[in-house]
Amino acid sequence: MLSVPCLLFLLLLLAGLATAADLYKTLELSRHASEQDIKKAYKRLSRKYHPDKNNDPGAEDRFVEIAHAYEVLSDATKRQIYDRHGEEGLKAHEGGHHHTNPFDMFSSFFGGGHSAQQQRRGPTSMSEFEVHLADMYKGASIDFMIRKRILCDHCRGSGAASDGDIHQCTGCGGSGVKIVKQQIFPGMFAQSQVTCNECGGRGSIIKKQCPHCQGQKVLEHSAHYTLEIPPGMPEEHEVVFEGEGDESPDWEPGDVILKVRSRKEKGGWRRKESSLYWKETIGIDEALLGFSRNLTHLDGHVVPLVREGVTQPGYVQRIYAEGMPIFEQSSHGDLFVEYNVVLPVELDPELRRKLAEAFHSSERPGKDEL
Repeated sequence: MLSVPCLLFLLLLLAGLATAADLYKTLELSRHASEQDIKKAYKRLSRKYHPDKNNDPGAEDRFVEIAHAYEVLSDATKRQIYDRHGEEGLKAHEGGHHHTNPFDMFSSFFGGGHSAQQQRRGPTSMSEFEVHLADMYKGASIDFMIRKRILCDHCRGSGAASDGDIHQCTGCGGSGVKIVKQQIFPGMFAQSQVTCNECGGRGSIIKKQCPHCQGQKVLEHSAHYTLEIPPGMPEEHEVVFEGEGDESPDWEPGDVILKVRSRKEKGGWRRKESSLYWKETIGIDEALLGFSRNLTHLDGHVVPLVREGVTQPGYVQRIYAEGMPIFEQSSHGDLFVEYNVVLPVELDPELRRKLAEAFHSSERPGKDEL
């Protein structure tokens, strides 16, 4: 049986571990998250809960919590202390110092600060993405793959087999540049700064390359994503996947932007903003006598098409509230049905006689009455 001091120690240890999980939970991460995962989580959540973009009363408190979690977990030393000793250990380490202003952190992270050492940002990739019109009508989740470059998971972008294989360049002393003298006139020299030709400006030389990426620092990778399409999404709507562009040790990944539009299909449904268009083919008997038909809509529900009397070729029938859902609203546009009348290729004698009787009545004056 454990003594009282041992029990107290275990309770304190468990409490510390429970607290340690809180900051990871704040960023919606596991305790094994990488530095890149932590950055991506902060980028996504800080934008979502920034008080200028989120009017929810609890958004500001959530924004501050996210900033604090990122401040701790993005610092290797603080993260290690936090994982072992929780918040109390952090307080002892920081000696009562104030936390970084969360709004200054946000501004600096997204390039709004005045630091001269802001992280470069990689290129943004933009692509067109075609979907079925039915997906834009109903809403859908579409899985797709993107081929991109990611940091080598073995060397984490250093290009070296191990940390011990990276040495400071002796030619430039690690600065990446050399000072050279050039003679302008006899007895007159000018100094200029040039990129070090030994290390290529990197300041370091790799003695043994990473066997996984052959020193390239990045690898080709097929990443899996899900495109969420809300009902009524407009044509050419841009969906941004933040920070999902090509990775490099020299920059923060840029964004991947998908410009979504419906596929062009021959015949069938057409769309113009919130209106839908459909061509319906009818026979000459239906054009003359009227008809009742069912049209299966994009989501499978049935729209009755009813016409009484004569329907002229090219006639357009408007059916209210059967068009596209209006984006981010609870209403629909209208459906326009254009009728195409098909004539028979030939008439049998009996049908010809009946039509003649119908269109040339016996009341027409004869030759003797003229």
